[in-house]
Amino acid sequence: MQGIEDIRKYLSEQFHLSLEQVDSMMPSFVSTLASHMDMLENALAANDLILIGKAGHTIKGAFLNLGLAECAKIAIDIEESSKAGDCNTDYRSKVDSLHRLLEGVLKGN
Repeated sequence: MQGIEDIRKYLSEQFHLSLEQVDSMMPSFVSTLASHMDMLENALAANDLILIGKAGHTIKGAFLNLGLAECAKIAIDIEESSKAGDCNTDYRSKVDSLHRLLEGVLKGN
């Protein structure tokens, strides 16, 4: 599971930000991640591979910007599989994995 502390450390080191600067931005980052996860859920509910691919692409960038490499790998798989028209991929399972990995982050822990 990824946590807020992992993101704080990554942003501070990668972008040379003070922890106070990172902390002031965290609510926005968490809100954006939640919004992107909602977009991915909506695309999944619509069973629309094009929308799933776009949502996967968008959230992949957010994960990479926050240093969430494990989540980004899953998002890349979602993006690539859906853009290839792969109907056999278990997208639900992949999105559920993202939810598990992000549980602490989305709760602000």
